[in-house]
Amino acid sequence: MKRILMILAPNDYQDNEYGIPREAFENAGCEVTVASMGVEVAKGVLGGTVEVDGDISSVVIDDYDAVILVGGGGAKVYFDDVTVHQLLKDAYSRGKVVGAICISPSTLANSGLLEGRKATAFPSEGTNLVEHGAQFTGEEVTVDGNIVTASGPRAAGIFAQEILKLLGES
Repeated sequence: MKRILMILAPNDYQDNEYGIPREAFENAGCEVTVASMGVEVAKGVLGGTVEVDGDISSVVIDDYDAVILVGGGGAKVYFDDVTVHQLLKDAYSRGKVVGAICISPSTLANSGLLEGRKATAFPSEGTNLVEHGAQFTGEEVTVDGNIVTASGPRAAGIFAQEILKLLGES
């Protein structure tokens, strides 16, 4: 069974960018763990809530096959978070699948992981991705190696399927 870590903002994560992929992952037989920062319950921008399994500061990256950053306005909290940047770099260096949707690809870009890679994001983040060395595709979903990026809630289902393909679960 593949294990997937989904990182949510404590407040204002995008409910569909969390719920649609999580359902797809669980339907494929994956185990999903939710991490956030400083909260036991994360609150979505559309009114949903999610019980958090653990704080990002206590994540052991070797426990997971994939790390996924969920978007939504609150995801800005991770743009320059050194703990999350190190988790992402560790996951990538160990060959794990790394995914980010909506504005969250900016966290990948700011960590240095998108330099020289194709990536997409919510249009507002395109300039930031380019400034950090990415080739911004503007597509709904872009896969480059073991990194999957997506543009927003409409792409959540395709995003999840691409992650599952890389995990060998589709």
